[in-house]
Amino acid sequence: MAYYALVGTAGIRRSRTPRLGRPVGISPSVTAVGGVVLLLPDGEAVSGRGPSVRAHAAALPLGRRLARAGHAEGLVAHVVHYRGRGWNGSDAQPAADASWAVTEAVRRYGDVPICLAGHGMGARAALRAAEDPAVDAVLALAPWLPEEDVAAEPEPVRHLLGRRVLIVHGTNDARTDPELSYRLAERAKKSNRDVCRFEVHSDGHALRQYRDEVHALAADFVLGSLFARPYARPVADALAAPPPLGLRMPLAAGFGSAPGR
Repeated sequence: MAYYALVGTAGIRRSRTPRLGRPVGISPSVTAVGGVVLLLPDGEAVSGRGPSVRAHAAALPLGRRLARAGHAEGLVAHVVHYRGRGWNGSDAQPAADASWAVTEAVRRYGDVPICLAGHGMGARAALRAAEDPAVDAVLALAPWLPEEDVAAEPEPVRHLLGRRVLIVHGTNDARTDPELSYRLAERAKKSNRDVCRFEVHSDGHALRQYRDEVHALAADFVLGSLFARPYARPVADALAAPPPLGLRMPLAAGFGSAPGR
């Protein structure tokens, strides 16, 4: 990681540059990259600290699951290393780092389909960075969003037109209100029919209770969106259904484990 020193009244601070790091779970038998998933870890609302090692590690299992599921199509997954862990108001540094990661993925792999997949603050960064025309799909897990009544402006959604968007939120999330992601999805659905949202009953912010189901749902959505694999019936129904049905779709226990999904 590259650093340069900044000297001020608070002393010397280290400034970082974002990076992709090594691909996650890639197989030596993958010779041609057919698509890219950029995983954006969670973070903190306000912080001057460096990127969280724990949040980075938490993104790895999903990256490995997606790389395995998309092996036949040459899917590559990277966990983005932010410059820092804080969103910090209008700085929105993780969103800028996500945009950089898209540009870097295009530089490395060329014109291949790209999905931004984020959790918590990373989900908000994914939704923001989807304005890049190279982005084809967005997976937003438990997105951390501002309260609409205190936000200077509503979170932007018009740029999501032309992208397929899946939001997944636990109904017992104590860190970020699930209703905020519903309202964002509702606004986005008005101009983009390719938006859906699943609710994970009784699960919290980390989505640990039904992790297998959430990862199976994520893989189904990513492979269907990037490589035109047929979606599982619940995903196809959620995308086709008008609000509120397609935005409050319950994630069934055992999703992805039965034949035919």
